[in-house]
Amino acid sequence: MVKYSSESDQLSLTFGALADPTRRGILARLSQGEASVTELAEPYQMSMPAITKHLKVLEKAGLITRGKEAQWRPCQLKAGPLKDVNSWLDQYRKFWEERFDRLDEYLKKIQSMENKDEHNE
Repeated sequence: MVKYSSESDQLSLTFGALADPTRRGILARLSQGEASVTELAEPYQMSMPAITKHLKVLEKAGLITRGKEAQWRPCQLKAGPLKDVNSWLDQYRKFWEERFDRLDEYLKKIQSMENKDEHNE
């Protein structure tokens, strides 16, 4: 059963933020430690306002925080929403694992039947 609540709204924000490869790249960089906006912008050929827009989407989704230390505004990864995504996906992982287990049992049964038929010939 799928529950729809404010949690699903948070999931929508998180998935929306993760939908863009630039934002996923920024999160990957932040998984190594905090970084300034300038450092995060280095690998991309886009303007600082464009990078700032990406950071705002990540911040709105609760995936990053941006500090204020004088001229340096360090960004940090917040993994909480990613844990929520993992929990949401886990219900589907269990579904597919059960399906694969049943398929595995079926294939073993067929192989066993084929082996019996080969020995009876």
